[in-house]
Amino acid sequence: MVRYADDFVVCFQRKGDGERFLAELRERLRSFGLDLHPDKTRLIEFGHLAARNRKRRGEGQPETFNFLGFTHWNGVTLKGAPIIWRKTITKRMTAKLKEIRAQLMKRRHESIPKLGAWLKAVVNGYFNYHAVPGNRTTMGAFHREICRSWLHALRRRSQRSRMNWQRFKPIIERWLPTPGTRHPYPWHRFDAKYSG
Repeated sequence: MVRYADDFVVCFQRKGDGERFLAELRERLRSFGLDLHPDKTRLIEFGHLAARNRKRRGEGQPETFNFLGFTHWNGVTLKGAPIIWRKTITKRMTAKLKEIRAQLMKRRHESIPKLGAWLKAVVNGYFNYHAVPGNRTTMGAFHREICRSWLHALRRRSQRSRMNWQRFKPIIERWLPTPGTRHPYPWHRFDAKYSG
């Protein structure tokens, strides 16, 4: 079971165990006058065994699910080992980009060092949460959109703006953190905690 506040994911090896748990959980919550969220609560077949079983039945890939800002899906590593990949939920990233664009336009007349320091903190915070293994492509797209938005805001300072990509590149290199993976793979965390 993985829980954060009132959101949680519970994993079972057997389908019957999951169905029994869900029925008992609904009954338990009902006794307190509570209900499970109908759009967020579901039983899905997931994991490397699910992928194999569904392939054998000709049903395609297992379903994905959203949890804590990420879409989770079954995958394999380059060596063919099963792994659960995570990608930032597109809707959330779009909302964050829209919020940053609005702030950049509002603050476009601030000095580049002041604006750069603010943007660096915002992007660093976003990367610190979302830069998980397997999410590098999405982090790259986020970084590109931030660069475009900042350049657009700087060009809107005046009608005679001479800001181009050549002049803007050193500003990006100075102020914006580069996308990459900031969290270790789960097996590295496990090895560090439980080795020996």
